Amino acid sequence: MKSFLIIGMGAFGSHLALKMSKLNNDVMIVDKDASIIDEMSSIITDAQIGDCTKEDVLRALGVSNFDICFVTIGDTFQSSLEITSLLKDLGAKYVISKASRDIQAKFLLRNGADEVIYPDKDMAEKLAVRCSSNNVLDFFSINNEYSLYEIPIKQSWVGNSIEEVNVRKKYHINILLIKNGDSIMTLPKADYIFKDDDQIIVIGKSEDVIKISDNI
Repeated sequence: MKSFLIIGMGAFGSHLALKMSKLNNDVMIVDKDASIIDEMSSIITDAQIGDCTKEDVLRALGVSNFDICFVTIGDTFQSSLEITSLLKDLGAKYVISKASRDIQAKFLLRNGADEVIYPDKDMAEKLAVRCSSNNVLDFFSINNEYSLYEIPIKQSWVGNSIEEVNVRKKYHINILLIKNGDSIMTLPKADYIFKDDDQIIVIGKSEDVIKISDNI
């Protein structure tokens, strides 16, 4: 169990707080809007009303006691920048700040953020990849080049082994997991024989995986 401070109860911050709480973490939420805190306090018991651009408000929260402090303010970037900087000045162990543009990320990193997230950008990229092919079931970006994908296998693979299909050399992907109904096999061996209705989780480049999924 970890402890998290989440500042800013917009849509993203609220969802983050609820999920963190469901995972049995200690969560404190803060927002300057009393109506939001009143609404959230029935679910997140450790809820505070306060303007975290003020140093005395942040100091009273004991930010150094949290494993991670999130800055998820969505209204003004200036406030997000000020809070990020103050958190580090007050001894926050690790600060994750929300940005919507690359230029914001640069300023946040320069002013103390240990990590910057782009929830809108990440969701847009995930939706674009999933909708670009009829057969990408799920997608998770690892870096600018490689991602994890869940796709069904090509029908022509059925009855052949991973080695016979020559997946790595011919299709430029690595298979991490195979699903079939309730059955799951991790890191399958080269002699695994593909079956009808197999779904695979692979690591690869978008262009390579989409080529496979568009020709299933």
